[in-house]
Amino acid sequence: MAEAYIVEAVRTAGGRRNGKLAGWHPADMAGEVLNALVDRTGIDPAAIDDVILGCVTQAGEQGFALARNAVLASRLPVSVPAVTIDRQCGSSQQAIQFAAQAVMSGTQDVVIAAGGESMSRVPMFSNTSFHAKEGVGVGPFSPRIQQRFGVKSFSQFDGAEMIAAKYGFDRETLDRFALESHRRAAAATQAGAFEREIVPLDVDGVPHVIDEGIRADATLAGIGSVKLLQEGGVISAANASQICDGASGALIVSERALKAHGLTPIARIVNMTVTAGDPVIMLEEPIPATQRALERAGMTIGDIDLYEVNEAFAPIPLAWAKALGADPDRLNVNGGAIALGHPLGASGTKLMATLIHALKARGLRYGLQTMCEGGGIANVTIVEAL
Repeated sequence: MAEAYIVEAVRTAGGRRNGKLAGWHPADMAGEVLNALVDRTGIDPAAIDDVILGCVTQAGEQGFALARNAVLASRLPVSVPAVTIDRQCGSSQQAIQFAAQAVMSGTQDVVIAAGGESMSRVPMFSNTSFHAKEGVGVGPFSPRIQQRFGVKSFSQFDGAEMIAAKYGFDRETLDRFALESHRRAAAATQAGAFEREIVPLDVDGVPHVIDEGIRADATLAGIGSVKLLQEGGVISAANASQICDGASGALIVSERALKAHGLTPIARIVNMTVTAGDPVIMLEEPIPATQRALERAGMTIGDIDLYEVNEAFAPIPLAWAKALGADPDRLNVNGGAIALGHPLGASGTKLMATLIHALKARGLRYGLQTMCEGGGIANVTIVEAL
């Protein structure tokens, strides 16, 4: 079977809400990632067959084809096409899988998978809330959907609480996991673990290269003092992912392109899986998705050297690890979205950049990436570092 290779994977350092990257237009931010992929690989930009870019809140500055606008804001020629996709938080992970499928099918040879999200400039849910405020339409969930599932809406916050209750996680367990995320991210930053994957962005004449959300001085008491999102619950803003601005991307090519352009791959894509399940609990789907991916790949969880499981909320990676019997020392080894931020549509290729570079830094072979997604969907991608 034809193979798909990742030649480079990069990301911006995260920016906090209304923080250092708030002055960057999302098209420009994503455009810098496209430039970096070309510069670091030496690929002829005219050879790029397509750009597939994930973005969740496609409104305002992220409306009107953000992927195409990212190309126009970059140094890529206008002959490079682009498409914007939305699989919620898994948007740019799906971009990786679409790009790999394109090169494996032989229809394309060089494809950039990317993601971009400015949560400062285009607030989460603003693509629906502005319509609701003006009384336009009834929202994304039709009466038929509401009747079928017995809910007026689908809430990721409710889903996180449901998973915590189902797997028996109390507030302290979640807060301890959050603290460890900050500790690991701070240690990785101090050790220079992220330097190779980060694309510097100019902020008032200074390169932005440090993830802004990391709290190196975080304490369990401080995390535990943060108000709960709902009375009687266990989820707080401190044990959930941080709102974040950022962009990321990966250059994915066929074996033919490796030879034609003299490229050196950093990873091979081993398996691509996507599954869907209960849209109410919503965020549990990475568990069956991972089970299916491992089965299809002929692997066990013990064969995987490192895992990146998006920390949308602390119960998600904790439940995933508990259900699969995964080694916690291999999980999000450089911290996760609780410390580093979750720039929605950019998180898929962001996590892939971190995963591949972490594997290579440790001389390890196999990595698995998954994340929960709105609607009860989950992507799983298994890669082999080269």
